[in-house]
Amino acid sequence: MDELLLSGLLAVALLAFLASGVWVAFALMACGWVAIALFTGRPVGQVLASSVWGASAEWALAALPLFIWMGEILFRSRLSSDLFTGLVPWMARLPGRLLHTNILACGIFAAVSGSSAATAATIGKMSLPELQRRGYHERMTIGTLAGSATLGLLIPPSIILIVYGVAIEESIARLFMAGVVPGLMLMALFMLFVGVWSLLNKDKVPPPDGVYSWRERLVALKRLAPVVGLILGVIGSIYFGIASPTDAAAVGVALALLLSWSSGTLTRESFKASLLGATRTSCMIAFILAGAAFLTTAMGFTGLPRELAAWIGELQLSRYELIFVLTLFFIVLGCFLDGISVVVLTTAIVLPMIDAAGIDRIWFGIYVVVVVEMSQITPPVGFNLFVIQGLTGRNILQVAYAALPFFLIMVLAVVLLVVFPELATWLPTQMTAR
Repeated sequence: MDELLLSGLLAVALLAFLASGVWVAFALMACGWVAIALFTGRPVGQVLASSVWGASAEWALAALPLFIWMGEILFRSRLSSDLFTGLVPWMARLPGRLLHTNILACGIFAAVSGSSAATAATIGKMSLPELQRRGYHERMTIGTLAGSATLGLLIPPSIILIVYGVAIEESIARLFMAGVVPGLMLMALFMLFVGVWSLLNKDKVPPPDGVYSWRERLVALKRLAPVVGLILGVIGSIYFGIASPTDAAAVGVALALLLSWSSGTLTRESFKASLLGATRTSCMIAFILAGAAFLTTAMGFTGLPRELAAWIGELQLSRYELIFVLTLFFIVLGCFLDGISVVVLTTAIVLPMIDAAGIDRIWFGIYVVVVVEMSQITPPVGFNLFVIQGLTGRNILQVAYAALPFFLIMVLAVVLLVVFPELATWLPTQMTAR
């Protein structure tokens, strides 16, 4: 009962801090301060200083601002529009036609941005007006963008996987590889749904604009080649052990600058804007990580994670029951916090539980990311919904309704991950075997 009372008090304190509108990092630090000051005899200042320094001095975090900067550079270059244009001739004959460009363009751009919000904004600015002009069904247009933009959290290099890897001291390279197959699986499920929907609703899909020759398709590949080459270079160098994630991120930034320069879009203003954007985002994430590290340390001193894990162990939940409960927990939490905050906030409490249940940490990281992806398109605080609402001017509930089928597809993806864990663990195992 003491542990339950303590956890309840700290949960209320954290919710109160978050509801007050203070930054997430400050809320985490304040909650940790309350935990140490009221329930332990440790010196709060010393614990805060050592925790923040320890969280900030992780070499693995060096990859974070570099991957963010790479995405910021490409976000401001012509390569993002080339990506959409290059896909159009290849999608014209598929059921659903250009609706698939949303899915593939988001999947490809996600691999260079690492951010779902940036993916939704970038691809949405190009695709929504074009698909609307050609007469595509608005709800499906919005839904494909909302669902596919979440792939930015999963397909490597993923910012949230870097954060998770640092939090649990796990190989970021292995986590990156673990996200490849589930990411491709989600893209395939989205495209399958669009194809089936189009065959059942032929009256809602406009006729083809024309027939593209093979020559036109091959010419279009030239527009795709730079971005696809950058992705394959970054992921391939990590998989084959040529470069660490940090090294690959540095090479990715250099290549992104080179591609932006060669396309004529690298200017003094765009360079400065990309650098400042990457700095702001990186500082925000690093600040949240520092606050979470302090809260994690505070939780350790109170003994709460250990007691909660023991309590859940006494409930004798099966592995599947535990995953079901955690899925509901993460979806609800993700409705009110961004994905990175969800991961850093819950890691200290959840890890003892999954270790006790014998769940693989690499697999669990991919599972968490997919569930957090789901929360990005659920109201009231689904970040992707707000981005798309700003692009379309539609009511937030209309956007959420359009995204509902893709939310359910992600639920199916979670089920497939649980039934076939090799989807997330096979590629990291192969990389280790090399």
